[in-house]
Amino acid sequence: MHELSITEHLLEYCLTKAAEQNAVKIRSVRLCIGALKGIVPECIQTYLDLLAEGTIAEGMQVQAKILPLKIRCKDCGRNSEISSRQLFCPHCKGLHLQILSGKEFYIDSLEVDIDGNQSLTSDHGME
Repeated sequence: MHELSITEHLLEYCLTKAAEQNAVKIRSVRLCIGALKGIVPECIQTYLDLLAEGTIAEGMQVQAKILPLKIRCKDCGRNSEISSRQLFCPHCKGLHLQILSGKEFYIDSLEVDIDGNQSLTSDHGME
């Protein structure tokens, strides 16, 4: 259910950024989501379809890239990519891990129409 709150903030942010560009339509938003965030892109799309009704974001498509969980083992010193189900070092089986990535959540880009012309506006501002 936390996707509802996330989607509300996401929509508000996208509408603000689109207004700054004098956009008339928001086509899509590209999100980067860390594997540990537990965010389901399909849920964001479902909530967005409801919340964006009657705005320039109506019909906006969510595109998501899931970023891998990367760790550094404090026992053997090696960096690895692991799954959220395998919370140990694949090299030495150590449990003393430092998370290097996998908790991110940000907007990579917005695709908008400005006066009938499609353009791509990049922004890395939401985490």
